[in-house]
Amino acid sequence: MGSGKLEELKQRVSAESIDLVVMDQEISGTQQRNLEKALDCRIVDRTQLILDIFARRARTREGHLQVELAQLSYLLPRLVGKGLAMSRLGGGIGTRGPGETRLETDRRRIRLRIKRLNEELATVRSSRGVQRRKRQSVPLQTVALAGYTNAGKSTLFNRLTGAGVVADSRLFATLDPTVRQLVLPKRRRVLLSDTVGFIRNLPTTLVEAFRATLEEVVEAAFLLHVVDASAESAAAHCAHVRQVLQEIGAENTPQLLVLNKTDQLDGAAGPSLTQRLVAAAGAREGVAISAMTGAGCGELLDRVEELLPGEKLQRAHFHFPAGETRSVHLLHEFGNVISESYDGDGCHVEAEVTDSVLGRLKKYALPG
Repeated sequence: MGSGKLEELKQRVSAESIDLVVMDQEISGTQQRNLEKALDCRIVDRTQLILDIFARRARTREGHLQVELAQLSYLLPRLVGKGLAMSRLGGGIGTRGPGETRLETDRRRIRLRIKRLNEELATVRSSRGVQRRKRQSVPLQTVALAGYTNAGKSTLFNRLTGAGVVADSRLFATLDPTVRQLVLPKRRRVLLSDTVGFIRNLPTTLVEAFRATLEEVVEAAFLLHVVDASAESAAAHCAHVRQVLQEIGAENTPQLLVLNKTDQLDGAAGPSLTQRLVAAAGAREGVAISAMTGAGCGELLDRVEELLPGEKLQRAHFHFPAGETRSVHLLHEFGNVISESYDGDGCHVEAEVTDSVLGRLKKYALPG
């Protein structure tokens, strides 16, 4: 920003009694101090604004830890030049020499706090890993919702699972991932995960701080990339999400593009719009839906079942001895039971099951 533009901005700030100026990019501590001195008002850059929003949205302990870590990582290199208060000496009688400056003391405290936060988040990551392994011990794959912030992921999550998580038309309404079980049309069960929304130029400190949350996306077997099809910048949003997926190592995960909010378009999402957004997202194909009205959600579930990698359903016959109710319950829970009959020897069941379920019930499977 040159002196001419700065003078123009100063006149506008003075004329309109503006007390806050937001910069749509990250600026250094020195730049912030110089701008505040020249404009005589508070300056907030893009990263600080996002962090402030995150701090308001955090609900769980993990969310608070991640936000605090990102805030301190952002603040540490910006302590220089915060004013005369930062350079007062902290020595006194009995100390070695003049003692630490206030700036050095604050830096040391922030570094210690960052270290503790990283340790606590490592524990959270370990705990989340244990939870993930427990889920993986059950023959269920995870489908993660990913997309630009305010694309309607939580509304779709509620529509498909009836979870009742917070869904609001605001930035980053969801910070903490939520996982619920989802039953597909052929009775195949998967886990659906709702995650934090992405945004263009996502600060590196946020990517690092929220790595524990983003692991839900990385570890998923399939991604539903939700995009607001009614937004003017829908193609750019798809490209930004694709970039973040590459940064966290999830670019090779199979994904299906979900064109949401079609009820807000003049007509149904046309082939040209679908093709353009699919190309921008790097997805296989797209499905047009409205999470608010439920239109297209049936087709979406059908496509998820067809495209979900890994195990496919196969028909098998089982005979369970009398009293083997646990295995029958497992078959009902994770398979699609077609017929069931009882006789003096036990229970005969015909069902569609995945390979993992068939492996667990192999001793009860009948040949052919």
